[in-house]
Amino acid sequence: MNKLKVCFVGIGSIARRHIKNLCDICKDRSVDLVVDALRRKDSVLLQDSEIANVYTDEKDLPGDYDIIFITNPTDFHLDVLSALHDKGKHFFIEKPLTSLKKIEQAENFTCREESIYYVACPLRYTSVIQYLKNNIDVNEVLSVRCMSTSYLPDWRPGIDYRQTYSANKELGGGVSIDLIHEWDYIKYLFGMPEKVLYASGKISDLEINCEDYAIYIGTYSNKVVELHLDYFGRKTLREVMLCMKDETIIGDLEKSTVHYLKEDKMISFGEERDDYQRKELEFFLDLVEGKAKNDNDMKSAYQTLKLTQGEVE
Repeated sequence: MNKLKVCFVGIGSIARRHIKNLCDICKDRSVDLVVDALRRKDSVLLQDSEIANVYTDEKDLPGDYDIIFITNPTDFHLDVLSALHDKGKHFFIEKPLTSLKKIEQAENFTCREESIYYVACPLRYTSVIQYLKNNIDVNEVLSVRCMSTSYLPDWRPGIDYRQTYSANKELGGGVSIDLIHEWDYIKYLFGMPEKVLYASGKISDLEINCEDYAIYIGTYSNKVVELHLDYFGRKTLREVMLCMKDETIIGDLEKSTVHYLKEDKMISFGEERDDYQRKELEFFLDLVEGKAKNDNDMKSAYQTLKLTQGEVE
């Protein structure tokens, strides 16, 4: 692949991160990259040197994109995919696949056989999760305890959290799908559970109209998984604990460490967010070039989305 023409739909913080990483990867691979953008307001983007053209009307978009990156709010993902389906060869869709109110639309969407539909799952590419994937015998794991707790108003400095999609159920907010990463890496490491018990609601004083906590118990034939998600933790924690037959291991995704508690051995990876998100983009470009297999297509992402509601497909 010598040339790559892409379009980003929605230019928020995650899109800008992807654009930066994509530019770096293409430079390293000697690929000529052209980046266009589609958004409702284009004034801010005109200063971005990485973006060649900014469009505000989808009708004006060319129809020859190699990849369309769908990085706008969750509730609009499938609408954009449908509207621009004929304008791109392959599609990178930010997580989650869609909002809960459009989940049936996701199930019924018709994909082209020759196209790649990849749904983002960046925590799989962290050094912590990759270490656990490659070094732990899942049959030795008896129980798994996962936690992701953080304070929503601190997520996006300088932006009123009440105006973000995370605070708005209609736009795809709520911890169960906003923090879908945990269910994704649980499924990646251990496969689908046989049964899931689920409770969620709102108990904090955050000014949001969606759930601020979700708690799950997933059962397997030989292990159990506990998962806690919330928007109100004043100290950010994101970790997975594996209670095994002969050891207890904690993978800390915030600190990028793996700690063997019995052995008292600590492994530190020193990884930053850009590191694993770049790895994911590298994998996706390998998909486009036919060098890798899609392990999170729309069907897989749909299954994960159903898990967030306690449903096993």
